[in-house]
Amino acid sequence: MFIKTEAIVLREVEINEADKLLDLLSKDRGLLTVKARGVRRGSSPLKSACQLLTLSEFTLQDYRGKLAVQEAQPLEQFRTLRENIELLALGSYFAQAAGAVAQEDAPNPELLQLLCNALFALASQGRPQALVKAAFELRLACLAGFKPDLSACAVCGAEAPDRFDLSRGTLSCAACREGENGIRLPLTPGMLMAMRYVVWCEPKRLFSFRLEEESLLALSALTEAYLMTQLEHSFYTLDFYKSLLHYGETI
Repeated sequence: MFIKTEAIVLREVEINEADKLLDLLSKDRGLLTVKARGVRRGSSPLKSACQLLTLSEFTLQDYRGKLAVQEAQPLEQFRTLRENIELLALGSYFAQAAGAVAQEDAPNPELLQLLCNALFALASQGRPQALVKAAFELRLACLAGFKPDLSACAVCGAEAPDRFDLSRGTLSCAACREGENGIRLPLTPGMLMAMRYVVWCEPKRLFSFRLEEESLLALSALTEAYLMTQLEHSFYTLDFYKSLLHYGETI
């Protein structure tokens, strides 16, 4: 049985002398693990299509529940990411986070679109890394079922509160408390406006907002904390990306 699907490579693991195991996020089949035989040989026609963070059209053979790549053609390789270690690290984090949300045999075209749009924004649009990261994390949380309530303060109903509760995904004012004390992060009016935009905008407009650098960095820290809190998951790719940023600050 042969399967054709459009998918992006989330992870690659070298096995044997010439093969790889690939985790794919596919448009119509969700998360897939496939074997790419001989792909590590220089002459392999599969080589370019089976690289990390490459969107490709795959023809897969299904034999007794195990999938193997028969043919693959790259559709988008996001080459700019491979020329900048920070961008590659950030893109790898996006891929790992998307993989944590994706499920086998559960089509999620919105998730594939989000990942591809985020990589495109990094590779081709020159968007600030913190902006793309924040928008990706918050939208990913929404797709994972953790859409925050950003309408108003959950306690008093004020429309411009200045705190965000990481556990509840709700807004509150500094003076308002509801139930047990959770972790609440400060929120500027610009950050709140950006969060509302990211949650409610059309997917193709996701990265089309602006924010002052200080607020943008704070927003990136907030969305990261919110995603980790809701998923109860940490990511080694994110740790590596942040280590690169800290290294750059010391030289």
